[in-house]
Amino acid sequence: MDLEILPSKQQVGEAAAAFTAERINAAIAARKAANIILATGASQFEMLASLVAQPVDWSKVTAFHLDEYVGMPETHPASFRKYLKERFVAKVPALRAFHFVRGEGDPAAECRRIGDIIRRHPIDVACVGIGENGHLAFNDPPADFETEKPYLLVNLDEACRKQQHGEGWFAALADVPTRAVSMSIRQIMKSKAIVCTVPDHRKAAAVKHAVEGPVTPLVPASILQEHRQATIYLDPPAATMLKHQ
Repeated sequence: MDLEILPSKQQVGEAAAAFTAERINAAIAARKAANIILATGASQFEMLASLVAQPVDWSKVTAFHLDEYVGMPETHPASFRKYLKERFVAKVPALRAFHFVRGEGDPAAECRRIGDIIRRHPIDVACVGIGENGHLAFNDPPADFETEKPYLLVNLDEACRKQQHGEGWFAALADVPTRAVSMSIRQIMKSKAIVCTVPDHRKAAAVKHAVEGPVTPLVPASILQEHRQATIYLDPPAATMLKHQ
């Protein structure tokens, strides 16, 4: 695992996007196709805005995303499908495919459906973030480090739900769903490269535990220490609690 600390949130997003594009283009050069994972949330605004401007042949790229709330219609302001369609898919209309996690319907059936698809698409680069509670995707602590299922039905803890409310996606904490379909830890770790974008001081404690603490399900993002090609991009506020910068 490598760390990159950039002077501003904007530069963090630009650097993460540039590296992601390099990995995509390398995959396209090698086998004429690339498969990627994209994250959502406030931490990804600058990265996605920069990524859509990168010199990539998007017609050769298939994308997945990490998670979606159970029972969440795509029209809801907090829908991750809505977020990605507006911030990514609409900006790269030539994209080969985007396989969305559906929030409506039977979540167990959705886990099986999207899981079967991603098994056929080995991931070249996964773009992720770290939650304030140290979660990776919606794998809140203690996370399941063992399951081989690509997607899981998970319960969201209070810290996770408070973050979603605090970022302004919901009017009240009570409005934040309590369950989600989430990509599993092992599925994320199967990615050839992982690009983790984590700006803001509110993530500093989670970053410290993920980077400098033990690898433990109590800090799900700490598993990134075990990935050979994971890079965490931080701005100075997110890095303030690290001993070695």
